[in-house]
Amino acid sequence: MKNWRFVMSRRWFGYLAVAMVFALVCVLLANWQLSRVDEKKHEISLVEGNYSSPPVALADALPARDSFDERDKWIPVVVTGTYLEEEQILVRNRPRNGQPGFEQLVPLQLSDGSVFIVDRGWLPTGNAQDLPDVIPAPPSGDVTVVARLKAGEPTLPGRSAADGQIATVHLPDLEDRLGVPLYTGAYGLLDQETPAPADAAPLPAIKPVLDEGIHLSYAFQWVIFGVLGFAFLAYAVRQEYRHLNAEHPEEKKRAEERERKRLAKRSDADVEDELLEQTLSRPEKVG
Repeated sequence: MKNWRFVMSRRWFGYLAVAMVFALVCVLLANWQLSRVDEKKHEISLVEGNYSSPPVALADALPARDSFDERDKWIPVVVTGTYLEEEQILVRNRPRNGQPGFEQLVPLQLSDGSVFIVDRGWLPTGNAQDLPDVIPAPPSGDVTVVARLKAGEPTLPGRSAADGQIATVHLPDLEDRLGVPLYTGAYGLLDQETPAPADAAPLPAIKPVLDEGIHLSYAFQWVIFGVLGFAFLAYAVRQEYRHLNAEHPEEKKRAEERERKRLAKRSDADVEDELLEQTLSRPEKVG
């Protein structure tokens, strides 16, 4: 009787290597999903701890213009200054609930001459052009703003934007563009401004959803996929073993036993269907 020596062939070692590589990829993807769970938990903890906390002075939260501690994300800061309306900028490609739109950034100049970027909110894309139909004017004169801190965004290579627009809130680029001493560590998502604007204000930022998502389920699925790779390999080995030993009495006996069990599981309907197929497949006799 043939034995299991065939699994020691180069071909089966190759299959084993493929299964191991596949399992390794699955483990890496599972770990990546677990890291996403940790990121979500960290973000949720920041929202729960900072989002509704009392406002602090901008200078206390950002001691230097280029400083920002990620632990201070979403903390409300209060700052007084004058909006530079003529320097306002639109951030393009900012969908909200499936609708395309923009975010309105307006520089707020402080008494010491430094500038803090305020994201006043979201504006929908117009019906006839790739711009909002209306861009609300910010309050004039001295304004006291309460805004939640958020880190600036990275650059997006290859992304361009029309005049008066940007593709990403990259604060160092905005500093070069405006030519003023800008806070480059973080900017603010508007919560309140006093006095209130004369025009309707943009829609405020949406509070982040406190949801870890389904990353844990995805991680479990990738582990299962990795295990299934080895299970499929074991099944293939077993099938080839049966094929190579099909004529051996012992293997024939096992095959007959498997067939007996298969037939025993058939329902009456299966038997009737099989008899009908056999009848229909017989050639008719011409008398």
